[in-house]
Amino acid sequence: MRSLVVLALIVVALATFVLSHKYDDITRLQVGVKYRPVECKVQVEQGDSIDVHYEGKTTDGNEFDSSVKRGTPFTFRVGQGSVIQGWDTGLLGACEGEKRKLVIPSHMGYGERGSPPKIPANAVLIFDVEVVKINKK
Repeated sequence: MRSLVVLALIVVALATFVLSHKYDDITRLQVGVKYRPVECKVQVEQGDSIDVHYEGKTTDGNEFDSSVKRGTPFTFRVGQGSVIQGWDTGLLGACEGEKRKLVIPSHMGYGERGSPPKIPANAVLIFDVEVVKINKK
């Protein structure tokens, strides 16, 4: 019985280690569409002002920011450098109402400086983003 408990603890520890490091070697932006409306009447383009809801996490699962928890969408103009490059690039072509998962390599996020204390240097970032409103340029 004791051997089974020890074995179970080892398996859990190994699984936790693997899951927390599965994004460590990310060097390219990964964009996953989680939901896309049946009708896509308007898509995000450079220069559009968009309202988004998002939740941001580091690869170890720690949430560092959430507009959802604040209850207010975040607004920014796409392609103007007002957000990290991973957002400017990863939300292009999204439809109003679309939900995407962005896995952003460090160089398209906060890079070597990070954003202390919540985002360490060279962190891969994971965002769940919903495009709430697209205001055309």
